Amino acid sequence: MSFAHYIKEIGNGEHSGSISEEDAYQLFGAMLDGGVPDLEMGAILAAMSARTQTLDALLGFYRASSERLNQLHSPTTNLKPIVIPTYTGARHQANLVPLVALVLQRFGVPVLLHGTLESLGGASTAHILRELGVMPQPSLTAAQKVLDEEGLVFVPTAAISPGLANLMALRHRLGFRNSAHTIIKFIAPFVEESIPMVCMRNLACLEMARDFFSATNANALLMGGTDGEAFANPERRPQIEYFETGRSRVLFEAEGSSTKFLLAQPANIGAHETAAWIRDCLAGRAPIPYPIVNQLACCLYVSGYTDDMNQAKAIAAVETGSLAVA
Repeated sequence: MSFAHYIKEIGNGEHSGSISEEDAYQLFGAMLDGGVPDLEMGAILAAMSARTQTLDALLGFYRASSERLNQLHSPTTNLKPIVIPTYTGARHQANLVPLVALVLQRFGVPVLLHGTLESLGGASTAHILRELGVMPQPSLTAAQKVLDEEGLVFVPTAAISPGLANLMALRHRLGFRNSAHTIIKFIAPFVEESIPMVCMRNLACLEMARDFFSATNANALLMGGTDGEAFANPERRPQIEYFETGRSRVLFEAEGSSTKFLLAQPANIGAHETAAWIRDCLAGRAPIPYPIVNQLACCLYVSGYTDDMNQAKAIAAVETGSLAVA
């Protein structure tokens, strides 16, 4: 397979990834399978990073990735699993992804977290979960057993998609992100239907995700992330959007910052301190930030816990206010 054609096509286009969906599918498949020599791989990734990706490229990349996913089965429940990608960790404020996951577990909603064991400069979700007694599961067999028994599991990327994990690891060598860092947020590694919780770091990325979900008739939650992680900012709730078979519906509008949310946060963003604060939330000794409660309501609704969004809001508000007696 010659890669000069792809490099020229990507590099000469107005947008990175300005190739057809089929070419993107073939190229990314080879990249995921380890079939691209180092020199050509570096040239391809550099060309892609230089400009904005097109929808056709994303669709081709996603199709190639989906065909190579190791998939889990949903536990025996009528509720759809929530899939949470977690790859950044805390840098400026506490990482509350574990809080979201653990409260959903209490509701009986299956949760799959996938990500790296390290972070980009702060407390990773894996480190915080370890403090809370939730260990990463290195194999799909082990992950399935834990998911079936406990309803919540953290799986390293390599167990779900070795190819994507390898591409993402190149960031340390090359110094820049690549398409795998985007695609990993969209994957749904279940045989049955599941709901990815996708966060994006800016307006352009949010718009790209909207186009992608519409084109793929996806079911997903979409919002602006906090430090790149999929939890609602405790100081300012982002817009939370639900895509159902590709059609968008805003479940919560974005809010401005408010001092009423400022007290409901850990004082320190380290893994040990964040885990201790999460324990206090789960025991009812500390209030769960209201934007997180709103996010939980969205998860209850899209998972099928209730088919009425107003009821989901009420359940989330009441139950998170009484976790000490749960």
